[in-house]
Amino acid sequence: MSRRNAREISFKLVFEYMFNRQENNEALEEYIVGLDADDTAYIKETYFGVCSHYDELVEKISAHAEGFSADRIFKVDLAVLLLAVYEINYVSDVPYKVSVDEAINLAKKYSTEKSSKYINGVLSKFAR
Repeated sequence: MSRRNAREISFKLVFEYMFNRQENNEALEEYIVGLDADDTAYIKETYFGVCSHYDELVEKISAHAEGFSADRIFKVDLAVLLLAVYEINYVSDVPYKVSVDEAINLAKKYSTEKSSKYINGVLSKFAR
C-alpha cells in the first residue's frame, strides 16, 4: 500500500470521529488488516493524533479559515484539514508541501468542486 492510501484511510477514520467524538478501534482494526507495518504505524499515529489533539487542531483551523468557524466548514473539508494540519504540526517525516498536495487530492476525490481551492487557501496560511 502507498502512503496516499494510508492517508485516505486516516481521513475516513477522522471523518467518522468528528461525528461520534470517540475513537473507533473496531473500524481501525478492519482498515489495517493485511497492511504493512509502516502503513499501520502511520494510520495509527495520525488517527490517534488527530483524536487527541482535536480541539487544538480545530482552533488552529478556525484561526486560519477567515470568516468561518469550524462548525461552518463542510465536514469533509474539515476532516481533510484536520489530517493535514496534524501532519504539518506533528509528523516530521511528511514535508509541508506533501501534506498540502495530499489534502487537495483528498478534497478533489471526496468533496465539492470548490473545496480543493478552499483547503489550499487555508493551509497556505500555515506556511506564513
